[in-house]
Amino acid sequence: MERHDPECIFCRIIAGDIPSDRVYENDTVVAFRDIQPVAPTHILIVPRAHVPSVSGLEDADTVIAGALLLAARDIAASEGLEPNGYRVVSNVGDWAGQTVYHLHIHILGGRQLGPMG
Repeated sequence: MERHDPECIFCRIIAGDIPSDRVYENDTVVAFRDIQPVAPTHILIVPRAHVPSVSGLEDADTVIAGALLLAARDIAASEGLEPNGYRVVSNVGDWAGQTVYHLHIHILGGRQLGPMG
């Protein structure tokens, strides 16, 4: 599986070719504020390895999958979202609204969120 796509906007953000407002990073993931937020707190967490979506994860990618969720937990705490709650979402495919085909999860919070669906 290809682990870097020079045409991918998230790969370019990870590489530092495109500026971002980074809020968290480690050896496995990078997190930054969404430039078109849909909630007062809207942060994207992306793996450094290029994986198209949740469907593109392989059995060997347990470190990536775990790192995404653990980063979401840590970021939500550091952003002060814990007391009232927050949403963690990953869109997979066109029908779900995925627009960038590099695995990412959204952390949404800072206001009451309505039901999904």
